[in-house]
Amino acid sequence: MDLIKIIFAILLPPLGVFLEVGLGKHFWINIILTLLGYIPGIVHAVWVIARK
Repeated sequence: MDLIKIIFAILLPPLGVFLEVGLGKHFWINIILTLLGYIPGIVHAVWVIARK
């Protein structure tokens, strides 16, 4: 299941974070990072998924 979340995190970072933590603060942080740049959104999403 984590592999699927990481694939979603690479394709659409907020979706990967949403699947991991729901509509929490990390989801909104990831939305902002993804809007500022696609790569920071991916890095944050993978970090959120990998730390659990």
